[in-house]
Amino acid sequence: MKLNVGQAFDRLDRRVAQSALGHWFRLDGSGAKRTRVGSRFTTELRGGLATFVTMSYIISTCALILTDSGGPCDCDREQFGATCEDDPAYTTCLQVLKMDLITATCTVSCITCVLMGLLANLPIALAPGMGLIAYFAYTVVGFHGTGKVSYQNALAAVCIEGVIFFGLSVLGIRQWFARIIPASLKTATGTGIGIYLAFIGLQSSAGIGLITSSSSTLVELGGCPPEYRDENNVCTSHHMQGGPMWLGVMGLVVIAILSAYKVKGSVLIGIVLVSVISWPRGTSVTYFPYTQAGDEAFDYFKKVVTFHPIQKILGKFEFDASGGQFWIALITFLYVDILDCTGTLFSMAKFGGYMDERTQDFEGSSVAFLVDSVGVILSSVFGLAPVSAFIESGAGISEGAKTGIASVMTGFCFFIALFFAPIFASFPPWATGPALILVGSMMAQSVVNINWKYIGDALPAFLVIVMIPFGYSIGYGIIAGIGSYIAINGFIWIVAKISRDRIVPPNRRDKEMWTSYMSEEGAFGILPGWLRRTIDYCRFGRNQSPEIDQGEVQDIEAHEHPISIHTKTELHRRMSQLDPVTGTTTRIQSPANSTKEL
Repeated sequence: MKLNVGQAFDRLDRRVAQSALGHWFRLDGSGAKRTRVGSRFTTELRGGLATFVTMSYIISTCALILTDSGGPCDCDREQFGATCEDDPAYTTCLQVLKMDLITATCTVSCITCVLMGLLANLPIALAPGMGLIAYFAYTVVGFHGTGKVSYQNALAAVCIEGVIFFGLSVLGIRQWFARIIPASLKTATGTGIGIYLAFIGLQSSAGIGLITSSSSTLVELGGCPPEYRDENNVCTSHHMQGGPMWLGVMGLVVIAILSAYKVKGSVLIGIVLVSVISWPRGTSVTYFPYTQAGDEAFDYFKKVVTFHPIQKILGKFEFDASGGQFWIALITFLYVDILDCTGTLFSMAKFGGYMDERTQDFEGSSVAFLVDSVGVILSSVFGLAPVSAFIESGAGISEGAKTGIASVMTGFCFFIALFFAPIFASFPPWATGPALILVGSMMAQSVVNINWKYIGDALPAFLVIVMIPFGYSIGYGIIAGIGSYIAINGFIWIVAKISRDRIVPPNRRDKEMWTSYMSEEGAFGILPGWLRRTIDYCRFGRNQSPEIDQGEVQDIEAHEHPISIHTKTELHRRMSQLDPVTGTTTRIQSPANSTKEL
C-alpha cells in the first residue's frame, strides 16, 4: 500500500484541530470562537522550528557577550590588572561562566516561549535581546567588570525592571502606551524592523558577510575570506571572494526559489542545507577552520550531546540602589526594553495578519506583555540580560505559523538544545542570514500603507524606518518617530488653535486620524480600559454604566465581535466627521431624522 505523506499530514491536522488541543489554540476547523483561519498543526510545528533555527545563534552569542562582562568572577585587580586577564583562576572561572550562560539562555528561552504560546496563543518567540545583552555587558558592567555597576547589582536592576513591567502590564499601561502610538508609526516600525533584519542578515556577525564595517564610509561591501579581515572585522583585500559569503548567497537563492513554488519548509531547507555544507573541515566554506577558535568550536561541536548544570550565576542578586549609575541602568533598561518589545510585538502581529486595524491592538496583547515581564524577571534570576520578543519570529510566521503552537515548538527546541547545544550552537551565520533577508523583504511590504500624502505623518514614519537599522535599535527608531511627530503636529495644532483655524496646512484633510478610538471619546478614549471602567462606575454606578465603548481594546479577546456589539457607537461614528487637526467633531445631519437621538 502506497503511503501518501500529504494525506497523512492532512489527517493529523484534522484530528488535532478537533481535539482539545486544537480548540485551545483555535486551529482552523476546531470549532472554537475566533479561529485562526488557515492554521494547521503541522504548519505550526514547521513554523516554530524555522523560528528556532533562525534565532539559534543566540545560544552561543549571548554566552560569548555576557562572558565578556566577567559575571561573578573576580580576581586581585591590583596584582593581575583591571581586566584580570593574567589570572589563570579567572580564566577558568570564565570558561565555567560561559557554559552556565548557555544553559541559562536555553532554559529562560524555553520557559518564556512556552508561556507565550500557551497563554497568549501567539507565534512569537522570546529570548535575551541582543541590544540589551551588549548594553548590559559593555556599558553597565563593563569588560571583565570594569564598569561602574557590578554584575550582581546589574541583575538586580533587571529584576526591578521586570517587576515594574509586570505592574504596568497588569494596570494596562503598556497596552495603553502602545495604543496611543499613531498608526503610521506602527506601520513604519514593521518596515523598519524588516530593513533591520535584512541589514543583520547581510553582516558577518549574524549574516552572510556581504556588508562589513569601514573606517571611511562606516559600511562597505565585504565578502572577503576571514584571513583577510583585520581586528575590527574590516576587509583589507579580496572583497567579494569569500566562500562563506557566496554560500550564503546560494542559500538565499534556494530559499527564494522554493518560496516562489510555495514549497513547505523552504526556510528550514535552506538553513539546514547551508549548515551541512559548512560543517566539514578542510574546505573554503567550513565553519571550523584550523585555527585556535576553530579547533575549540569543533571540539565543542563533536560533543553532540552534553548538559552543563548552572554553578555560578543562579540568583546572584545584589540590591544596592545607592549609586546613580544603578538608576541610569534601570531607566535605560526600562525605556529601551519597553519600546523594543512593543515595537516587535505589534510589528509581528501586523505581519502575521492578526492586528485589528480599527482598535490598533491584537488578540492576546495583555497576556503577551505579562509573559514578557515574567520573562524579564526570570532572566535576572538566571543571570541574563532582559528577554524580549525576537524579530526572528518572522521566519516562522513566513512559514505559515499563526498560533501559539509555533512558540511552544520553539520552546521545545530550546529544551532539546539544553542537551544538544553543541549542534544548535553551530549553525553558521551565513546559513541563518538568508532567512533574515527574506523575512525582511516580506515585512517591508507594509510601507505602502503609510500615509505619504501628509508631511506630518510621512516624515516621522520615514525617520522610524531609517533610524531603526541605522541606529541599530528598535527603541531609538520609535523615539525618533514619536519625537518628530509631536514636534511637527503639535506646532501645527497650536497654530491652528491660536489662529482659530485660519492658519492651517492646505492639505490638512490628508492627515491620518491619530487613532480610531480617539474619534469617539476624545482624550477619554486613550485612557487604559480599567481606568475608564472605574470612571464609568463612579459616574453611573453599577447598574447605570453606559454601553461598552468602541475603544475598549485592552484585549480583543474580551469582545467576540466588537463592531457588531457596538452598533450604536458605530452609527454615531459614521455620522460624524473628525477634523484631523483641531480634533473637533462635525455632525452630519440625517435627512430623515436630524435631531432625534439614535
